[in-house]
Amino acid sequence: MSSKKKTVFKGCATALITPFSKGAVDYESLDRLIEYQISEGADALVVCGTTGESATLDDDERREVIYFSVTKVAGRIPVIAGTGCNNINKAVELSKYADECGADAVMTVTPYYNKASATGLIKSFVKIADSVKIPVMIYNVPSRTGIDIPIHVYKELAQHDNICAVKEASGNIVTVEKILYSCANMLDVYSGNDDMILPVLAVGGIGVVSVVSNILPKKVHDLCAEFESRRINESAQIQLELLDIINAMFSEVNPIPVKSAVALLGACSDEMRLPLCALDAHKLNELKNVLKKYDLEIK
Repeated sequence: MSSKKKTVFKGCATALITPFSKGAVDYESLDRLIEYQISEGADALVVCGTTGESATLDDDERREVIYFSVTKVAGRIPVIAGTGCNNINKAVELSKYADECGADAVMTVTPYYNKASATGLIKSFVKIADSVKIPVMIYNVPSRTGIDIPIHVYKELAQHDNICAVKEASGNIVTVEKILYSCANMLDVYSGNDDMILPVLAVGGIGVVSVVSNILPKKVHDLCAEFESRRINESAQIQLELLDIINAMFSEVNPIPVKSAVALLGACSDEMRLPLCALDAHKLNELKNVLKKYDLEIK
């Protein structure tokens, strides 16, 4: 990437769940989850992202989770704050707050429901990037937002000194290749799909924002580290070994399965906020069977 821009992390960033208890954020469990991630080798944390149920956190809760996470991590690994919203003024305010309280970067998703033209996307991301001093990671996830960032928009945004990275979750490896080719090393690219970590690394990506690493952070870290060390066969083997648990984590709308899995392992409750709700008995039993295959102890 351009020497003017900062690489936020290489390897595995866990898209951390937000634990709840009796309707409120469970900070005791969040504390344990953060410590577990650091002790197991996660290279960074993303808080208040989609997996963290950001859509049902109110503004005060998002600020509190960001502040708590930054304070708890205390510089040991980068903390990336999810600040995206389809109200761009709100995204700006959340991004400013994340910057002020010490987050290492912000991740901001394409505006959903109201969507945007190409020009609107550029103006929106630039407005957010202009409002902060820390790096901005664009998050492209068309299956949720209804809009796929065009390559020419990436190319335009890559010229901004503060727009440093993209979490690419379209599921299209050709899109990843086009971003890397068109943006001439001006954007770091991270896989937004656990089943595409190795393919994205192979074409020039530098890591993943992972759901599965909520459960197996060391495995996902090792997958990336083996590739970085040019042990490609070993990296590929880990990618294949993770396939069953990756499929299990997306057997229902994310983050339902991953929060259910973390709860089964005794790290927090499986409480979610509507419209998300717990797995039915059949899918929960299937999830238990998959966890056992990975020698994960169900409490």
